[in-house]
Amino acid sequence: MKHLLKLLDLSTEEIISILDLADQLKYEKKNHIPHPLLAGKSLGMIFQKSSTRTRVSFETGMYQLGGQALFLSARDLQIGRGEPVQDTARVLSRYLDGIMIRTFAQQEVEDLAQYGSIPIINGLTDFAHPCQVLADLMTIREKYASLEGIKLAYIGDGNNMTNSLIVGGLKMGMQISVACPEGYGPDAGVLAFAEGDPNFTLTTDPMEAVQNADVVYTDTWASMGQESEKEARTKVFAGYQVNDTLMSAAREGAMVLHCLPAYRGQEITDEVFESHADEIFEEAENRLHAQKAVLVKLLG
Repeated sequence: MKHLLKLLDLSTEEIISILDLADQLKYEKKNHIPHPLLAGKSLGMIFQKSSTRTRVSFETGMYQLGGQALFLSARDLQIGRGEPVQDTARVLSRYLDGIMIRTFAQQEVEDLAQYGSIPIINGLTDFAHPCQVLADLMTIREKYASLEGIKLAYIGDGNNMTNSLIVGGLKMGMQISVACPEGYGPDAGVLAFAEGDPNFTLTTDPMEAVQNADVVYTDTWASMGQESEKEARTKVFAGYQVNDTLMSAAREGAMVLHCLPAYRGQEITDEVFESHADEIFEEAENRLHAQKAVLVKLLG
């Protein structure tokens, strides 16, 4: 594993290795056992999309690992004034030990990896959110001990979260059931990856998707960059809310996960969110531990 660009690039064994290390680092953190595994290392963090969890978890994670993180917003870099990404990659490779980037186009992440000579981590693109899904898999495994055979139902927009959940879940032997409105489905390349897999189902019916699910997952209906579509999307997704009625079709005691930020009263009701808040915020915390594992694997 040289980079973390998308989960399609990782083997099942590599994902398990990251999750196992994340569990270990979480245990050590909880028990105040120092692990300065990246002492003297520097991570550049390029942000072309705003962030709460990604910035704080990576910055804190590098500090806890004994290294340092540099926050680099697009307006602070020459890349924001038109410098080619390949030039930025080659310059930063001479200063840093790794780069995390949170941006729009997946190609930008791929180009950084192609032209740079240090590990690149995808902190989010419009296509994929691998760091979030590693944290999600870690959280599900903490509850169920194993991921094999666990059914996850995703309800909502076929966005970067959906793409990464399908790939990560299927690679781990999970059953993945996705419900999206017509015309709002997952990426065609991801559907090609999942085609023919008996563990994958795509439907437009949320109740069908959630039937006997162990985990119910949702995300905002309008991602960053889609604000102008918010009103139209609210109408399209009206029947895709995670509420008590929908949860009645899932298994008793099913988890509810949300990558946050959540818009209560839209994709999820306040009641369902609050009754599963412990799970959702454990999932958010696990971003820190999963990403520290990725950092150690790539920069250590």
